[in-house]
Formats: sequence, C-alpha cells, structure tokens
Amino acid sequence: MNPFFYQAKFDMSAAALEQLPSCEDAYEVAFAGRSNAGKSSAINTLTNQKSLARTSKTPGRTQLINLFSLDENRRLVDLPGYGFAKVHSSIREQWRGLLSNYIEQRECLKGVVVMMDCRHPMKDLDMQMIEWCVHLELPVHILMTKSDKLKNGPATAAMLKVRKRIAEYPDVTVQLFSALKKRGVDEIHAKLNEWYNIQAE
Repeated sequence: MNPFFYQAKFDMSAAALEQLPSCEDAYEVAFAGRSNAGKSSAINTLTNQKSLARTSKTPGRTQLINLFSLDENRRLVDLPGYGFAKVHSSIREQWRGLLSNYIEQRECLKGVVVMMDCRHPMKDLDMQMIEWCVHLELPVHILMTKSDKLKNGPATAAMLKVRKRIAEYPDVTVQLFSALKKRGVDEIHAKLNEWYNIQAE
C-alpha cells in the first residue's frame, strides 16, 4: 500500500480541454475504459477512499473529465467511459470528442490505465484505445478488473491471453485487479509511481 495515493482530493470537472489546469510541471495519469469496467470503484480502491470517484449502477455516468489531485503537480484523471451508455447519440459524440482531444493533445499525460472486466477483456473498443495510445507513444497499463468474479485459474488464464495479444507492444503492461478484494493495489501503485516519477522509498 502507498499512503501517497490516499491524499487524493477531487479537484474539478471539465467539459472541454480549455477548462483544465496548466500542464506546466504537471504529471497526469488517465483512467479509461468501457462504461461498465469498474473505473470509479478502482480509483476509490487505489486511493483508499469510499466515494472519491462517483460510482453508479448505471454505466456511463462519467460525462466529464474529472481530475483528482495527489499533490501540487500530480493528478489522476477519470475520463468519460466509452461503450454503450444509454444516452442520446449527440451526447455520446460529445464525450468521444472530449476523450479524443484529451488523449491526443494533453501534453502532461504520462500514461493511460485502460480498464476492462476480466471476464470480457479486449473488446474492439478496448483494442482501439490501446492501439491509439501506442500510436501516440503513450504507455498503457491494462487493469483487468472484477477478478474476484473468476477463480484464480481462469483469471490468470484470461490475463495470459491478454498478455499474448499485446506482446508486440513493449509499452503495454497488464495485471489483474479486484476493488472488492483489494487485489493488485500494490502493483498499480508501482506503475503509477513510475509514471509520476516518484522514487520508491
């Protein structure tokens, strides 16, 4: 466990890139995933807070870019979920534009955590997100969430299958994660430390 992440505080929500704070001397790590991937639950677990990121039984509730500050220049960024949120198509397009603009233009973005349900990994949209980040030379860490829903054998098999699929991409890594069981928290903390340029004690 890393107490550094426990001091996370909600900073702001933005509906456009221009509303975000300056990138000068900043480090941002973005969390992306399908609308039902458990993004908010994972952010709450790795920051050891129950309601930092808003969770909902209705996928697709994250409609804005939400920023959480860890210190003066390090931030977690919760991006709008992609996939099949039950909203009007024009709003979906707006989210997609916001997501695209952030990933492509945000200069202080140091890496993207792509989250996927370990029972249904590597859907087309997940692969598109990964390949898009690779094209932009952004490192990616895949968080296979809800691993408590599978026994250890099938969960590990699912991870190895994903690892094989991304083998051609040296800057893409993968791990199992469970918000419920707090599985894999140390591993994601270590990856974030690397991207935030935090030296291990």
